[in-house]
Amino acid sequence: MTSGHAGIGMTSLRTRDRLVRRLQEEGIRNVGVLEAIRDVPRHLFVDEALASRAYEDTALPIGFGQTISQPYIVALMTEALLTGATPPQTVLEVGTGSGYQAAVLARLAPKVYSVERNRNLLQRARQLFRELRIYNIQTDFSDGSWGWPAHGPYDGIVVTAAPLEVPRALLEQLADGGRMVIPVGDRGAQELRLIVRQGDQFEESHLAWVSFVPLVPGRG
Repeated sequence: MTSGHAGIGMTSLRTRDRLVRRLQEEGIRNVGVLEAIRDVPRHLFVDEALASRAYEDTALPIGFGQTISQPYIVALMTEALLTGATPPQTVLEVGTGSGYQAAVLARLAPKVYSVERNRNLLQRARQLFRELRIYNIQTDFSDGSWGWPAHGPYDGIVVTAAPLEVPRALLEQLADGGRMVIPVGDRGAQELRLIVRQGDQFEESHLAWVSFVPLVPGRG
């Protein structure tokens, strides 16, 4: 990792360690998830002017009306994805955004597929993946509500924007035994759900109350 990636001052490894300790205090237990949060340089995924706040446990704007999720939510969603009987081999992320969630997932799954409807955000994320030499993420400029059927079914699906209802297309792309973590609902009343597929049945459980940007159809 280069010095720019390692960070200095408020982006240093010491600062990241403090964030990891806070996540542990908030209930995150998966060692792999905590190590990924520590290792992925979040300050590179936010505007340079906000880099000093990158390791605060808070969401931050990334432009185009979008945000990078707070580290606790990234950790919670990732941990929920990994708590199945077997680790996921293929993961679909709906909403690349800054690329941070995909970079964390790429530390924990052999193959990550990520779709994004905003071309500018996608180009920025792709450039970061190249700079960080993350080669197991494949991205597509696409409407996230229909997923990415060509590479399915997926062992895990993570959705980083909130639809009013769970898109049927995403349920269909979830492998048997697969797990999906998705925020559902309108602004101010969104529930983060874990959905586990068992054959033709989908078991849902509550993870947290959250606030995500809405899942918008089409491409921008």
